[in-house]
Amino acid sequence: MPHILIVEDETIIRSALRRLLERNQYQVSEAGSVQEAQERFSIPTFDLIVSDLRLPGAPGTELIKLGQGKPVLIMTSYASLRSAVDSMKMGAVDYIAKPFDHDEMLQAVARILRDRQSAQSTGAEPVVGKATNGSAKPGVDNSNGEIGIIGSCPPMQDLYSKIRKVAPTDSNVLIQGESGTGKELVARALHNLSRRAKAPMISVNCAAIPESLIESELFGHEKGAFTGASAGRAGLVEAADGGTLFLDEIGELPLEAQARLLRVLQEGEIRRVGSVQSQKVDVRLIAATHRDLKSLSKIGQFREDLFYRLHVIALKLPALRERGADVNEIANAFLARQSARVNRTDLKFAADAEQAIRHYSWPGNVRELENAVERAVILCESPEISAELLGIDIELSDLEDDDFIGLAPQQGSTGNTSHEPTEDLSLEDYFQHFVLEHQDHMTETELARKLGVSRKCLWERRQRLGIPRRKTGVISES
Repeated sequence: MPHILIVEDETIIRSALRRLLERNQYQVSEAGSVQEAQERFSIPTFDLIVSDLRLPGAPGTELIKLGQGKPVLIMTSYASLRSAVDSMKMGAVDYIAKPFDHDEMLQAVARILRDRQSAQSTGAEPVVGKATNGSAKPGVDNSNGEIGIIGSCPPMQDLYSKIRKVAPTDSNVLIQGESGTGKELVARALHNLSRRAKAPMISVNCAAIPESLIESELFGHEKGAFTGASAGRAGLVEAADGGTLFLDEIGELPLEAQARLLRVLQEGEIRRVGSVQSQKVDVRLIAATHRDLKSLSKIGQFREDLFYRLHVIALKLPALRERGADVNEIANAFLARQSARVNRTDLKFAADAEQAIRHYSWPGNVRELENAVERAVILCESPEISAELLGIDIELSDLEDDDFIGLAPQQGSTGNTSHEPTEDLSLEDYFQHFVLEHQDHMTETELARKLGVSRKCLWERRQRLGIPRRKTGVISES
């Protein structure tokens, strides 16, 4: 059983993270500071250290040195992404942004431990310093060798062929596809197969960073450029110099930031906020979106010149419902992963479950499938998982999800009759429909109350699903 050390000064977060990891068969110890960790434990004996970046006394990055080569996963807020990238350069194996989703944390931990075990078995050094702003997205595997994505249907085979051709070039790439299809997996494959593979891949969700911070986060700022800028700071584009910059949900990028990004693509240089001097950068840009950028450009919400700069190579990820038998292959991969987490070797899908998986539309794509399999594995009491246990063909209000207590459809709240019936929607799809339909006339507090979740949970789900906030609204992180 892997032994993990959590170093976090906020008791609530530390306790919740400990319970999460222990439920998933990890042995866990905890401390509130670097000093406490030193006094109580022999830090190099742990298999993994998960630490907040900002701690009382010494910062979490001190554990990189104290761990003597043991992997350190840094936790940080979106407002401190640049500091997280600095920690990667100091030797942290990865970082994860707060507030994080439980699945995201578990995937990051599993991946880091798996990579470390592989490195030990082959005698190779584990790769560190690959900034990816969180963990790998659902669907990653070694089924397609260096591509690392499960599936062999014709549309995916065509995609793999294009990835292999495009990856060695420095051409800009635009990845298009619905939410939950695995666009970041494609970006990761493009980076790993490129000549830039040994340099950082910096991944940024444009919909998750507050609009007021996006320019300084991407392009950096000089001291005194705005209130609170007590010191100059490099941006994430600079951090990606020599490597790859992945901008997820680029359709949410404000127009001012789009103009600065266009300069990066045209001139290969950036200018920090508040600076009059430019500096050269060598960055390969990969962007992703689930929106129609060409249509947005026609109505003035996206720069047309930037669209054509991005659209050098366009890769389309098919929705899960368009991938035929791949869905069962992916489901079985998730079943194997989730079974291992709960130490069960007897689980398999019943015939009706196999049929339902194949023919359900999966509006939430691979992400929804993974959640359904995880829920079924946890609740299953017999060796066979039924379609009913997967939540397929069950009324939304009958589904179980701890984060969506009270998330039954509201009477008289459907509004737009063109929406799909709610009984055919996943929990995440219903959430997305409800927020997009009502956010123009509801505050965040009202939205959260109608959905039966906290404001913090609402904010986290927006990040996870890539749902943009209303431009006039303000989301609280607490």
